[in-house]
Amino acid sequence: MKKLWDRKFFLFVLGIAVPIMVQNAITNFVALLDNIMIGQLGTEEMSGVAIINQLLFVFNVTLFGACAGAGIFTSQFHGSGNPDGVRQTFRYKLLLGGLLLAASLLVLCLWGTPLIQAWLHQSSSTGDLALTLSSAHGYLKIMLWGLLPYTIKEVYASTLRETGRSVPPMVAGLIAVAVNLFLNYLLIFGKWGMPRLGITGGAIATVVSRVVECAIVMAWTHKNTEKSPYIVGVYRSFHIQPKLAKSITCKGMPLLFNELLWSGAVAVLSRCYAQRGLDIVAGYNIASAVIELASVVYLSLGSATAIVLGQILGADDKPRAKAAVPKLALLSAVLCTLVGIVTVALSGVFPLLYNTTDHIRSLAQKFIIIYGCFQPVYAISNVEYFSLRSGGKMLITFLFDSLFSWIVVVPVAIALVWGTALSAVLVYLVVQFTELLKAILGYFYVKRGSWLHNLVQSY
Repeated sequence: MKKLWDRKFFLFVLGIAVPIMVQNAITNFVALLDNIMIGQLGTEEMSGVAIINQLLFVFNVTLFGACAGAGIFTSQFHGSGNPDGVRQTFRYKLLLGGLLLAASLLVLCLWGTPLIQAWLHQSSSTGDLALTLSSAHGYLKIMLWGLLPYTIKEVYASTLRETGRSVPPMVAGLIAVAVNLFLNYLLIFGKWGMPRLGITGGAIATVVSRVVECAIVMAWTHKNTEKSPYIVGVYRSFHIQPKLAKSITCKGMPLLFNELLWSGAVAVLSRCYAQRGLDIVAGYNIASAVIELASVVYLSLGSATAIVLGQILGADDKPRAKAAVPKLALLSAVLCTLVGIVTVALSGVFPLLYNTTDHIRSLAQKFIIIYGCFQPVYAISNVEYFSLRSGGKMLITFLFDSLFSWIVVVPVAIALVWGTALSAVLVYLVVQFTELLKAILGYFYVKRGSWLHNLVQSY
């Protein structure tokens, strides 16, 4: 334990992680407040928004994967002092993000209705399914306008973080969530002479806040060229070395598909729980808002893990990179144990803020408690995943994450939902135990050390 406790290293990691943590925490906290505000409108409206957010979650995570795939090279180029390499990875992100955006708009515009209906069942014990469907439709139409600024923001913000500039995206995120929260208050409830727009107002507020965040991140990057030298001339051409483009594609595409398949698995799990009725959709939505906030710590430490290990590997110090992993796992596990305790302690508070039934509040609390207990497990498996990814071992990360989700987690959920009479809460509990198996497998993968690679030596 003494060897693992490295105060100087922990402070260095936290210096990278905390700005990411603060940004994500505030973003998710405002998302929680947004969810609570919409929850005042009723169970159906809240459930409709929850379904759309689940669909958009697939796009958000896939875009993250697209940026992160190129980001492996960005971190290592930055670690080796090569701004032109960073510039080319930036261009790659823009092009790939544009393709993902076009594909997502096509899917959601053409097949939005059947996708929404997949969460709705006549067997639902409570709620008006027609109202839920119309609420979801109205919310989706407006939220689509926010996908473009979100895509551009993610390209800029991810590159800033990968080059050690995590504060500007944090500041932009803080301003954006303040705008979102203020407009939510005005437009959802019709305050200060504004029209009462309900969920439409919530969607408009989200889109405007994304435009603001995108504008701030872009402005800072282009103004501070001495801190972001890669941005100089980035739009003069979209030239990317064929060899580099091939390497990013070979390493990054598995990561993109991994995130796509993983987020798809999360959506399928949500759909499985929804089989038990609209009350489960509502309860799980309340819990998810809290869970996303609680997840900020381990997810931010995961991002920090990728950045730290990427920079170390870019400097070609493999022994140091390998020695850093157990320290990162310890830091994440300790912090997330504390977060888990707080989450369980406050599990009954947040559901009380929603305009819904006691039954739905009770369901939400049970989901939150279960998740809080598994926080340390998620912390460790997340560090393992990002460690493997930092060295470009995409096949292993694919097996570790997506394939595991589809061959273990999803089949377990489907078998329990359609093959037993277990409640959605108990199914959710069993599903969480699969994460423990994943963490054990990840330990052996990381220990082997086959992921330790410098990917940018030849550029």
